Amino acid sequence: MKNEAIIEIRDLVAKYGEKTVLDGISVDIYPGEVTVILGGSGCGKTTLLKNMLRLYEPFSGSVRFCGEEILTMDEKAFNRVLQQIGMLFQNGALLNSMSVYDNVSIPLELHTKLPRHIIDRIIRVKLHLVGLSEAIYKFPSELSGGMKKRAALARAMALDPLILFCDEPSAGLDPITSAALDDLILDLKQQLSMTIVIVTHELASIHRIADRIIFLEGGKMLFNGSLPDAKRAGIPQIDRFFEVGKF
Repeated sequence: MKNEAIIEIRDLVAKYGEKTVLDGISVDIYPGEVTVILGGSGCGKTTLLKNMLRLYEPFSGSVRFCGEEILTMDEKAFNRVLQQIGMLFQNGALLNSMSVYDNVSIPLELHTKLPRHIIDRIIRVKLHLVGLSEAIYKFPSELSGGMKKRAALARAMALDPLILFCDEPSAGLDPITSAALDDLILDLKQQLSMTIVIVTHELASIHRIADRIIFLEGGKMLFNGSLPDAKRAGIPQIDRFFEVGKF
């Protein structure tokens, strides 16, 4: 029996002014899987991610998280949903004036009433999970690109989210560092039984981490399924993507 979807998207339409960027997208995200959103530049990948999180408000459609419609929730109810979601932004979005320790503490201080010694323990555990125990008091300017991504990942996981969203996690990283980050994401998926949604165009990463892919073009979904099935589907746009790596 198939798991119930953790996120259900139905007939999602997103617009920038008069321009339709996503046109009637319907897709389910299943627990325990790494779902990768693919497509050429401007196809709506990041827009889909941000509409799932209400960072952009969809023009129309439905987004349900664990069975609850989030698009009509009031702010208080939606904030409770957000506490079950982690977000790894493309540039890491670390605050440069704060240490790694203080960056990871932000969601714990904002969204919990835990005593300081418990917060301290959680921060140290999360940084250990991403291999940054020795960088705990360093500032972002003292970190390599890969270390910044791992610090941002520790912050995204601070509240033990049900689902982790990643926007181009390998962007700007060399191939070795990118592969190490992919391995870390897969390890965390296994250790924490985490559901992960990733926007990326990196072919090597896609092959390493994807359980399921969603392929977009021109605001439409051309494919939703496993990577092997995508390669066998005979869809020219997908074939070109994997042959060339970009449009």
